Amino acid sequence: MDELRRGRFVARLATSDADVAAALRLRASVFADDRLHPQGDRFDRVCDHVLVEETGGGALVCCFRMMPLANGAEIDQSYSHQFYDLTRLSAFPGPAVELGRFCVAPDRLDPDILRIAWGAITRYVDQSETALLFGCASFDGTDAGPYSEPFAMLQARHLAPRRWLPRVKAPHVIRYGAGRRRMPNPREALRRMPPLLRTYLAMGGWVSDHAVVDTAMNTLHVFTGVEIGLIPAARKRALRAVAG
Repeated sequence: MDELRRGRFVARLATSDADVAAALRLRASVFADDRLHPQGDRFDRVCDHVLVEETGGGALVCCFRMMPLANGAEIDQSYSHQFYDLTRLSAFPGPAVELGRFCVAPDRLDPDILRIAWGAITRYVDQSETALLFGCASFDGTDAGPYSEPFAMLQARHLAPRRWLPRVKAPHVIRYGAGRRRMPNPREALRRMPPLLRTYLAMGGWVSDHAVVDTAMNTLHVFTGVEIGLIPAARKRALRAVAG
């Protein structure tokens, strides 16, 4: 992926051990599991790491990692495979990329950070001719109670096509909308939804029919996929405008 500059920020691939170490430090400030593994995990060694920095001073404000796969037959190598039975996706015919460990510095609220991050993702996906972007979007904490509205919306509107739907693998999962009888409140659902997941869904993304409880990360994981060929044309144009 070529370097991307927009306004006060630049997005680029990590090119040294020092770059990766900086990403790991930022992740440790956001994810509980990274505080337990300051040297990273086995996936870090095979991923491309993307850094978003301020152009003045070089402060790291966002990072994430990308794992390219030749096709669905390699999906058992992914981080997500630890939590989901992805057998159906093993038949996916095109190149895939797993997006993971997406985080923004806790004290940075500038929306341009998320904008340039998605521009970098778009550039990476286009340059690698990726057909499927996937990963685990995370809700904070392991209590599903505060997320009844977003989970109900996922169940009602955004489940994966049956041919790709992940099956249960993890020992502790939460089924969306279990015992619920009323329709979700869209405004409340979007307010409670992680920004990364909202962006996935705006691109026509789909999700698993359950969330995985990860006590080590103190999160609820939701498997999310976006078939690049099915992204609405207007959304593609907006993303590529940022990606340049």
